[in-house]
Amino acid sequence: MIRPRWRGSRHAPSLIRHSSSHGYFSGSLEKINASVNALVSTASVLPPKRTGLPLSDFTVAIKDNICTSNMPTTCSSAMLQEFTPPFDATVVQLLQDNGARIIGKTNCDEFGMGSLNVHSLHGPVVNPHAPPGSPSRWAKRERRSAGGSSGGSAAAVAAKMCTAALATDTGGSIRLPASYCGVVGFKPSYGLISRWGVISYADSLDCVGIMARTVHRAEKMFDTLSVYDARDSTAAKPETRERVSVLYNMMQQWRASFLPGIRIGIPQEYFPSELQPEILQPFYHTLSYLQANGAELIPVSLPSTPYALSAYYVISSAEASSNMARYDGIQYGLNASPPEGTDTTKTANVYAHSRSRGFGKEVQKRILLGTHALSADAFDNYFLQAQRVRKLVRADFDRVFRTPNVLNYEDGMEPPATGPDRVHVLLHPSAIRTAPPLPRPDSPAQEQNDELSAYVQDVLTVPASLAGLPALSVPGRLAEDGWPVGITVVGQWGCDKMVLNVGKMCELAVQ
Repeated sequence: MIRPRWRGSRHAPSLIRHSSSHGYFSGSLEKINASVNALVSTASVLPPKRTGLPLSDFTVAIKDNICTSNMPTTCSSAMLQEFTPPFDATVVQLLQDNGARIIGKTNCDEFGMGSLNVHSLHGPVVNPHAPPGSPSRWAKRERRSAGGSSGGSAAAVAAKMCTAALATDTGGSIRLPASYCGVVGFKPSYGLISRWGVISYADSLDCVGIMARTVHRAEKMFDTLSVYDARDSTAAKPETRERVSVLYNMMQQWRASFLPGIRIGIPQEYFPSELQPEILQPFYHTLSYLQANGAELIPVSLPSTPYALSAYYVISSAEASSNMARYDGIQYGLNASPPEGTDTTKTANVYAHSRSRGFGKEVQKRILLGTHALSADAFDNYFLQAQRVRKLVRADFDRVFRTPNVLNYEDGMEPPATGPDRVHVLLHPSAIRTAPPLPRPDSPAQEQNDELSAYVQDVLTVPASLAGLPALSVPGRLAEDGWPVGITVVGQWGCDKMVLNVGKMCELAVQ
């Protein structure tokens, strides 16, 4: 029987689990992690460096919902607390085959459900960024969120605990932490990187992506991981990838990084009332730099954007309720003994105690929401309506991009569109604010559970997720409060290299 380590609180301090207290994992790494809480387990021994391979110089941390055979994969949940997979995920195997050294697993919101990385068995992740004038001692610094759900991956990269990190993005779980922590976060086109060996949250939305300190490093990781995997039923087929290559041959200017001739769309719906004013100055600075170097800025409209957030939470919760059904304490996950006197002849009684004990409050909430959305009475009004909104969001993007969507063409390829309102990429702020403060342990319950504001954090990131498009968050200049601001580049499906090239130019705006 598997029993959870933390009975009293789901936000108990994290313990790094490894079998060696010497070498790479001793000293500064653990000292930093004691304050950041980015790593939840580490490899017992760092493999020797292998030269001559594409990622020989990379040390990589892996999000705790991606399977690793030599370390536990818990999804930051009591339900899987003692689970060590018998295999490596495809992305982990590819990293190792290309010379990367895996240092450990990173903290995350439970099963990837959250925007602030506070819903974790291992406790919240603390943003390692130090604004100008901050005290040198961690204990005296302002404690802010690293973002979620991939906060541990972003914090590990920002704190220089590793070269890069793997993460997953369902509705912004890479781009939001990247913005808060001041690192590069890349969500590729849906289906380009294998999801085999990734524990599912919402299958039609989940993407494996990359955190790094520069776009160049993220691109090297992407080049290694973007290969077809027949074991992943959602992977883009080889013929689809070939059509993307044909498209690049039709748009040869995107083989290099330069700005003259590029048309950048600024979506007017991405400046909602919730957007804090201090976000705008770094964003405008980046726009000015790009325009001064030859880019053409075009205002565009994506009218379905205001409905995207609601549709996302219906779809993701519905898919989550289905995926979480397997954790019943009998086939998978924590098995909690029912209290004495329970009628165990009813399977629901056995399941209920294990699931109530193993799942945290946020996961339980989304299971209930998703189950309701899929019920006979609500299916048409919620789930089907959300899918209709998703289709409209995709159509909005296809309407403004010059590049055709290769997923819409089984045979052949349309030439790039040349209308006056068509653009190559979109640019918008990554988040509506800088990193929010973490609630203090002694703060009122209302402050610790400001749920609405947490859900609104994803408002600028979910449209690209619903459409399955590549999106890259690049650090801009610091806001007035000294905390990072992210700038997001979004491109058409398959135009990941185009997005990365524009991201490199956005980096230069800060330098």
